[in-house]
Amino acid sequence: MILIGENLNIMSKTLGPALKERQVAPVQEMAKAQNDVDIDYIDLNIGPARKSGEEFMPWVVQTVQQVTSKPLCLDTTNPLAIEAGLKVCKSKALINSISLQPDRLLAGLPMVNKYNADMIGLLWGVEGMPRDANERCMLAVDLVYKANAADIPNEKIWIDPIATPVSGEINQLKACFEFMAMLGDIAPGCKSVVGLSNVSNGTPADLRPYLNRTFLVMLAKYGLYGAIVDAFDSELINIARGRRPEITQLIHKMMDGESPDLKSLSPEELKYAKTVRVLTGESLYSHSWLDV
Repeated sequence: MILIGENLNIMSKTLGPALKERQVAPVQEMAKAQNDVDIDYIDLNIGPARKSGEEFMPWVVQTVQQVTSKPLCLDTTNPLAIEAGLKVCKSKALINSISLQPDRLLAGLPMVNKYNADMIGLLWGVEGMPRDANERCMLAVDLVYKANAADIPNEKIWIDPIATPVSGEINQLKACFEFMAMLGDIAPGCKSVVGLSNVSNGTPADLRPYLNRTFLVMLAKYGLYGAIVDAFDSELINIARGRRPEITQLIHKMMDGESPDLKSLSPEELKYAKTVRVLTGESLYSHSWLDV
């Protein structure tokens, strides 16, 4: 599985101010820290960057490239900032993201082949977020059709089904799983990617890793290709790299309908089993789900 480090983010309470003030040292320290762990890409999230994106993104790209050669994922809703970053990007980049919103679609698609980049296709339509799996399928087909018309092959397209917080609408998560099960049939050759931490937004910090890790394993059952993750969650990386097969097997068996004897599980396995029930909607979400 391809892992994309999410930690170089302008929304970060610790790194955000340094990014906004263009402080080289903290940005490079974070880039080096991500370079030294087992991830594949570094995501450079500069937010909307409406005012100074065309100058800001290339500054971030060049600052990071001075200390790492890992491939970069350029993350902003500003297409001009994306292109400015692509112009100075030394490695094959990943554009995060291109949606069916007309301005982002028309500006984003030509960059994919022009700069030999891959693209994340965000399933966000003109009317906003899809309501269910069927709408996700329709948006995916439409997005891939338009990308193909722009001479972009499916192999360059990474589809993001949009993960939502488990503390919100559980049916959206169910729709995400259902869509992932169909993606290979409706868009053969396309890859899949998810912003993993979205599923745990709004939950206590000490509980977020269990949601993120369990969600990753559940999506992996449907062939998830890549995920934008906390680069410093070493247990999540171990799971993604296949170094915790007992956790993966437990989660997948539960997804297949097996009900483990909870008394036979280790304390750690029990936490994952309870989290599966929350993410499938079998148990209602609450901040105390691990204690119930």
